[in-house]
Amino acid sequence: MSAVELGCKECGATLDLGAAYFCGQCFGPLEVRYDHSGLEPDEARRRIQAGSNGIWRYLDFLPFTGGRPEVGPLEPGMTPLIKADRLAEALGTGAEIWVKNDAANPTHSFKDRVVSVALAKARELGYQTVACASTGNLANSVAANAAAGGFDCYVFVPSNLEEQKLLATDIYGSNLVGVKGNYDDVNRLCTQLSDEKPWAFVNVNLRPYYSEGSKTLAFETIEQLGWRLPDRVVCPIASGSLFTKIGRGFSEWQEVGLVEGDTPVFNGAQAEGCSPVAAAFRDGEDFCRPQKPDTIAKSLAIGDPADGPYALDQARRTGGGVDSVTDDEIRAGIRLLAETTGIFTETAGGVTTAVLAKLAERGELADGEKVVVYITGEGLKTLDANRDTFSLREIEPTVESFESTFATTFA
Repeated sequence: MSAVELGCKECGATLDLGAAYFCGQCFGPLEVRYDHSGLEPDEARRRIQAGSNGIWRYLDFLPFTGGRPEVGPLEPGMTPLIKADRLAEALGTGAEIWVKNDAANPTHSFKDRVVSVALAKARELGYQTVACASTGNLANSVAANAAAGGFDCYVFVPSNLEEQKLLATDIYGSNLVGVKGNYDDVNRLCTQLSDEKPWAFVNVNLRPYYSEGSKTLAFETIEQLGWRLPDRVVCPIASGSLFTKIGRGFSEWQEVGLVEGDTPVFNGAQAEGCSPVAAAFRDGEDFCRPQKPDTIAKSLAIGDPADGPYALDQARRTGGGVDSVTDDEIRAGIRLLAETTGIFTETAGGVTTAVLAKLAERGELADGEKVVVYITGEGLKTLDANRDTFSLREIEPTVESFESTFATTFA
């Protein structure tokens, strides 16, 4: 199987595999189309299992035509899938909860998957400079992978981004550009620049290829569950691309016979301060009304999500939903995940965990149901969100002081 063309998701028009991201006929978004004919499931499984311990083991399902592309040294993927029994117990559910911890990637977020694919495609297409519009995690990943691969790099972010994410981008020697505005302003500028500069903007003119990297989360989940599908997925929604591409990854392997079973139920998670998809789902609409972001979950703060309509369709088609949570619920979700699994997540993971808690509280998680929760970034990236939530009990350097302070906690 190999990538054969770009296709419009709206009118079905086709284009060659070049640097394009919208249809010239209807201006709809483009996606990569593959030729599945002749694929033998047993042989495909053997190639996967004989491959690298990262995303390039899934090369048959990624957007390249001439065999293995020239890739950078920071291969992401095969991150832990952890059975979270204590989290399930804390939620009072009999469901089987699994946490996919994608903070274990090289720059500590799932963005390493999409960036690795995009930069390999950029090199294949002859680009020497890469760029992106980002809310933080993508900035870190593009800067790091560009440095490792020898690309010139420009990274555009909202100027009020978390300090940790700014430092973790600038350290790689990228050209870091702070734009006075929110992510939608940044993305608009990068779209304009992509028409003027001979650069590969990974999430603009290379977006059809970039987004394919998210499918590898679905592929790994299937492998790590013993070549089985989960029953339900809980996943954050920013642009909607991750949410829908995980769905596409599951469906591709169903179509080619690598896995059997029903399509999982998809539940999306947004922050209440930027929840255009959740609002549209609640109101029964098929489109998302743009919102001005106001939330601590800055990595999800996309007020005009490009793939919002497709995320809505996937949630409804699978019998799922899209929920939003407050900033206080996000902080509680971060702490709940940490205290029950030992995983410290950034604010996006707090959103996802808080939505999982809502599903459990409403009784929507069935006993024995396999639920996979996707954690997309590391908590050390968003320390400010938790700055006032920790407790420190100060004592004198004596046994007596310790005993008197902690007497009530002793068994």
